[in-house]
Amino acid sequence: MESVFQEEGSSSVTSSPLQFFSMMSLSPGIGSPYPWLRELKSEERGLYLIHLLIGCANQVASGNLENANMLLEQISQLASPDGDTIQRVAAYFTEALADRILKTWPGLHKALNSTRIAMVSEGILVQKLFFELFPFLKMSYILTNQAIVEAMEGEKMVHVIDLNATGPAQWVALFRVLSARPEGPPHLRITGVHHQKEVLDQMAHKLTEEAEKLDIPFQFNPVVSKIENLDFDKLRVKTGEALAISSILQLHSLLALDDDASRRRSPLPSNNSNAIQLQKILQMHPNTRCDLVEKDMVHGYSPSPDSASASSSPGSSSTSMKSESFLNALWGLSPKIMVVTEQDFNHNSSNLMDRLLESLNSYAALFDCLECTVSRASLDRMKIEKMLLGEEIKNIVACEGAERRERHEKMDKWIQRLDSSGFANVPLSRQGVTQAMRFLENYGCNGYRMREENGCVIIYWQDRTLFSVTAWRSRR
Repeated sequence: MESVFQEEGSSSVTSSPLQFFSMMSLSPGIGSPYPWLRELKSEERGLYLIHLLIGCANQVASGNLENANMLLEQISQLASPDGDTIQRVAAYFTEALADRILKTWPGLHKALNSTRIAMVSEGILVQKLFFELFPFLKMSYILTNQAIVEAMEGEKMVHVIDLNATGPAQWVALFRVLSARPEGPPHLRITGVHHQKEVLDQMAHKLTEEAEKLDIPFQFNPVVSKIENLDFDKLRVKTGEALAISSILQLHSLLALDDDASRRRSPLPSNNSNAIQLQKILQMHPNTRCDLVEKDMVHGYSPSPDSASASSSPGSSSTSMKSESFLNALWGLSPKIMVVTEQDFNHNSSNLMDRLLESLNSYAALFDCLECTVSRASLDRMKIEKMLLGEEIKNIVACEGAERRERHEKMDKWIQRLDSSGFANVPLSRQGVTQAMRFLENYGCNGYRMREENGCVIIYWQDRTLFSVTAWRSRR
């Protein structure tokens, strides 16, 4: 191996492994490279993993399952759910590609998943971990609550609709601010929408208890429903009350129902093209784990013609029926303020390869966030990566049609949709932006950044956009 790899500690990669990677065939005839896989240094291993994932996705999409199986076996030699960022990301993308293969045999796939039970306690745990291990929900709560407080100044009857009622933390914080109003707290009603009754019951108990402590007149209206099946009459919006709406990481799932059964499969790039471009990537000497993914995407893959814009997906080019009717119904409620938090990704292409590469970049950034703040040995880190991030990856890569719910899109697409539905964009509270900025500065991890654009907020990891927060009112 001395002739192939540099001595340990060398600062660059020699031409030998570059030539070996670029010339390696992805067909089963080449013979297994397993003996030397585990001798790769971290950077080489990460690049090679990305190369294998791209090749595997090509084989899966074109139906070459024997080749895909061979590549999955190679990837399994390098990927690990407790390794570095790229190893962990690759482990979950490998699982997603394998699940997509299994879906070609519906009976087998159903049989293997027939005994899976979705526990309410698991959903609660995942939301708790997401809240604790990332700063995103806390920042969204700060921005949303301050926007509501300022919009409801002087109002005596306030109704808040929470389209993602997963827990009481956001509204407990709001209670404390409203209880300190000089004119006293308003009569407050919160409508929580969630598909699990147990979650709403726990939320109602906690909020009622907190409202009694703070002497706030309070009612909780639980609506057990998935967002796409929401009966707006059950929201019980009344004349004379000032309405606020909070939507956190919910609206993108509506785009799944805009998709129809006729989904095209765009041709995927050839293996030779990927191999040639990989040599260029390997010569770049990236400085961070996320750079490995970024550079492989930019230089190792030419997007399909429809991938440059999210308009390649049925729900992107224009507001289509289900999402349009839902947003129109929200507009019809005449909220004084509506705050929308969404993932700022482009994961809604109809083309598998476009989705895989975009999501590989996005989730590498999210896994890198955890690398910065949580020990690799942390059980909580492993839980959130498997139970939340891994499941999202699987949905993006393995699912199609209405089953594919994780259809994250960029902020500009949501601005177009909401504007078309009669909403006017309003700047987020200056005080809220300042509070969120201060919180991020004190968070203890330098990789996070926040930027305000035309009254909207975008949250970054390094230079990668992750989440956006925007505020709206009904335009009459």
